[in-house]
Amino acid sequence: MHRNQFSPATFVKLISVLVLAAPRFVALTSGPIAVAAESVWLNASQGARTMAFAISSTSFQNGGDIPKKFSCDSADVSPELSWTEPPAGTQSFALIADDPDAPAGSWTHWVLFDLQPATKNLPEGVSKIDELPDGARQGRNDFHKIGYNGPCPPPGKPHRYFFKLYALDRKLDLKPATSKQEVEQAMQGHILGKAEWTGKYQR
Repeated sequence: MHRNQFSPATFVKLISVLVLAAPRFVALTSGPIAVAAESVWLNASQGARTMAFAISSTSFQNGGDIPKKFSCDSADVSPELSWTEPPAGTQSFALIADDPDAPAGSWTHWVLFDLQPATKNLPEGVSKIDELPDGARQGRNDFHKIGYNGPCPPPGKPHRYFFKLYALDRKLDLKPATSKQEVEQAMQGHILGKAEWTGKYQR
């Protein structure tokens, strides 16, 4: 027998190892581990492992109940939002908050764009003005107002509220009071990354 060939016994052992390892391989490529793996991307040019662009809030848990403070039933102030390092080449951020469960279809609660690329968070209670001190501009929501207006659903089942942050490769340079549809159209072809945080509210 050539010394580089497997003996029958060695071959059987190899097959046994592969069969035993297969379920573990499947487990590693599905379920929570696979979901977690999707949140990590590899920068092939630098060989660096970097966490994906993500947004979070200290005001409420992701998927949890939004406190009344941030709704039309109370102070109606915007929640705190923070995010991680954006993708390389980011020149601005845009934020859209909406409710896809509204009776009339998706209802826009907040439109904010041209946030500086160095920005890492929005404090609670962003002023409801056309242009913020850092140059960011706010659009018109479906309450026909500038800035943030929070959950205000009809009585019944909980509604979901999505806070979507977009990292863009340029500033949009749109006028204040721009609609969500106009911002989404201007963003086409310029989105480098998207991060999302959700909450629920019921009356």
